Amino acid sequence: MHIRPAIACAGLLTGALVALTGTTAQAVDGPTGARTVGLTPAADGLPGLGHLDAGVATAAAGSVLYVSPNGTDGAAGTESAPTTLTSAISRITSGGTIYLRGGTYRPSATVTIPAGRDGTSAARTTLAAYPGEKPVLDFAAQTESPSNRGIQLFANYWRLYGLTVQHAGDNGIYVGGSNNVVERVVTAYNRDTGLQLGRIASSTPSSQWPANNLIISSESHDNADSDGEDADGFAAKLTTGTGNVFRYDVSHHNIDDGWDLYTKTDTGAIGPVTIEYSLSYNNGTLSDGTVNTNGDRNGYKLGGDDIPVNHVVQHSIAYKNGHHGFTYNSNPGTMTISGNVGVDNAERNFSFDKGTSVFRGNTSCRFAGGGSNDKTVGSADSSNQFWTGSNGSRCSSYAGALGWSFASDGRLAVTFGGSVVNP
Repeated sequence: MHIRPAIACAGLLTGALVALTGTTAQAVDGPTGARTVGLTPAADGLPGLGHLDAGVATAAAGSVLYVSPNGTDGAAGTESAPTTLTSAISRITSGGTIYLRGGTYRPSATVTIPAGRDGTSAARTTLAAYPGEKPVLDFAAQTESPSNRGIQLFANYWRLYGLTVQHAGDNGIYVGGSNNVVERVVTAYNRDTGLQLGRIASSTPSSQWPANNLIISSESHDNADSDGEDADGFAAKLTTGTGNVFRYDVSHHNIDDGWDLYTKTDTGAIGPVTIEYSLSYNNGTLSDGTVNTNGDRNGYKLGGDDIPVNHVVQHSIAYKNGHHGFTYNSNPGTMTISGNVGVDNAERNFSFDKGTSVFRGNTSCRFAGGGSNDKTVGSADSSNQFWTGSNGSRCSSYAGALGWSFASDGRLAVTFGGSVVNP
């Protein structure tokens, strides 16, 4: 497998984040070769991409459609006559599959998968990279503005697979629908959070906030807004429902936080979020070395405005983020914080000043000096090895250079000094 370039630092993890709970999303089956045969997507499905009206009234709907950078709106959408992404979204049948051929697409307008254009629990509508190819959606033509997102997924029961979304004027991907799967996606160089979950509109009732979405085996990096205080790697904040899960994900070199689960008084509590088997590193500093002191620069920011929400963060790693590794951020709830590792974050590896959170099996290490003692108000027993001036016995596993990769089945493998670790 291809290993990401190692980061030279005395305190990096070497592990593979393997033993996952829950169901792992399956890869999308490739084309059969028959251009009109309907393929049934895997059970985990793919979030569906809505439509932009593009004057394709004469183009036929289909259960399998093909898109290429040189496709045309009115084309049939076969392998030999590919269509455009907006046209395919407007006419794909529920439970069907859109294949994006490799290459760079340069849309200037937000691509919206509208509410109501849903797949089903038995057959999600799929938007997937053509097997073996890499489609890149580059929104560089957009200016920085909250109205200039890349992809808006407002439908339910879709699956997005294998896409790269970059340079959008706001979020790269914004998920407002429910029961979607976003898998093997990269969001990078966007001018707000790379991938964010939130309500579709200010009038959307809390009962319809996005729920039960799975973000899996995805990467978000180098997202930065001009103010330097909003662009996170991943976010489920302000207006999200229950059952949202991040699994096997990697967030790094974003200008603000790796993960942001912020809440505020105006909108109240969000639904509990699960983050597991994931990695957050070097957030607060872009890959080119840019730092903006306006950013919070945490690995995992878990709250806001003293609103209790009982999130679950387990078997995840925070390494060398610009502030805290894991922080309650004024969430006084009963969070489950278990099996995590914090290494050489600039302030505390674990920062929980109040609340009733439960801490089990966590490890905190320092190799580079600096930083502060951990603070973990709540229920913490002897299974934890928090930093109070010296490393515990488990820290020997987390010395060396950090490396990571996604295994063929999508699981995240993390190494420190070339050795696999399993928090």
